[in-house]
Amino acid sequence: MTPGARVAAAIEILNTMFDGLPVEQALTRWGRGNRFAGSKDRAAIRDHVFDVLRQRRTAAHLGGGQTGRALMIGLLRAQDADLDGLFNGVGHAPQPLTEAEHEPSAEADEATLWNLPDWIIPQFKASLEGRAKTVALALQARAPITLRVNTAKTTPSAAAAALAAQGVETRANPLAGTALTVTAGERKIRNSDSYLDGAVELQDASSQAVVTAMPNGGRVLDYCAGGGGKSLALAVDPATEVTAHDIDPRRMQDLPARAARAGRSIRQIETDDLKNETPFDVVLCDAPCSGSGAWRRSPEGKWTLSATRLQELTAIQDSVLDDATALTAPNGCLVYATCSVLTCENEDRINAFLQRHPDWSVGFQRRFDVNDDGDGFFTAHLRRN
Repeated sequence: MTPGARVAAAIEILNTMFDGLPVEQALTRWGRGNRFAGSKDRAAIRDHVFDVLRQRRTAAHLGGGQTGRALMIGLLRAQDADLDGLFNGVGHAPQPLTEAEHEPSAEADEATLWNLPDWIIPQFKASLEGRAKTVALALQARAPITLRVNTAKTTPSAAAAALAAQGVETRANPLAGTALTVTAGERKIRNSDSYLDGAVELQDASSQAVVTAMPNGGRVLDYCAGGGGKSLALAVDPATEVTAHDIDPRRMQDLPARAARAGRSIRQIETDDLKNETPFDVVLCDAPCSGSGAWRRSPEGKWTLSATRLQELTAIQDSVLDDATALTAPNGCLVYATCSVLTCENEDRINAFLQRHPDWSVGFQRRFDVNDDGDGFFTAHLRRN
């Protein structure tokens, strides 16, 4: 496909999304209907679509509208691309720009530059203070691709050398000793021997740091396991017996294959059976949240989140923590974590928990901002007094 044809495909996908189709489904539907597109074409088209979602307000402002065409014009204008070369009507390229589409845009306001919904900007400012603009701008860039080295099989230096030999360049990541940030060859990762043999696993460095900070050994319950990334990281320690649980077990369906590849053992348990397995020495509650710290990876989330949904999430977070107290051993540790940068989902939830449970106290607590090393995360360790 030509560069112009890729732009046209992105426009088509964006228009499909505006009919109510989620981004991944829209991409999949387009791919099934256009099987001639190669892997590089699909990757380039996906990048266009996700770049628009990360910078939707700026793209709409610079493109003069909310259609797929206007958004792609705005995005490419922000990227200083050759618009006339891409929109030339040749082959499958979009039709040339009209006179109106060539006109410059007025000056953008704060919400447009930050690429956030109006209602959440006060939350960002209150939560991040002087760092709010920096984080908002960081969320508009593509996220770093980071690997977790499975130290049960190899060392970070050996993994980096093996990956380099397979065309994947990396650098050490300061957030976690097991983390390698990919600097080149990211599309070769999933077919590399290092990945297929379980020597490395895709995992954000801040997420790895949350696990690294947890107490070692004993019986550990990953209470909101999801896909099981943190369960896999915890299971590397041979002194740790990991049990994974999620209220929707389907989210963990890939975990057995991932654990087998990593050479680790992780037990899965359903909600009705939890009472027969308690207590656990450590209970990790990676609670459902806004995902605001990871909006680079899932940019659709910042446009679909509402104030009402955020309130619902904070109520769920309180419920998860309350339920987890009964699962935690008397001298155990209850670990709370979110991939959110919002105080209402982080420190406020810990403070509210301590008001409801005065016999508990918080020890370790840390925030991770969105930057070139990792996503935005929060974690806190709670123990009975």
